[in-house]
Amino acid sequence: MSTLSYETDRQPQPDNVALRGDEVHLLSLLATGLPVESVARRLHVCPRTVRRRCRGVCDKIGVSSVIEAVAWAARRGLI
Repeated sequence: MSTLSYETDRQPQPDNVALRGDEVHLLSLLATGLPVESVARRLHVCPRTVRRRCRGVCDKIGVSSVIEAVAWAARRGLI
């Protein structure tokens, strides 16, 4: 199992940061507890692409892990 934690110097973004539909979908799949490899198969991409997209979402919203990103999205009712 791979860890999806990223170092970021960014500050958490305000609540009005908008995620694209594909970013929300990615977080919703990860929120179910699926491993990166299973998410990649469902999205028809390689696991490295899933990790890169996760890093992009984390950077965008100013968090350092996918768990934080999922919690951020859940608090805002996105997933």
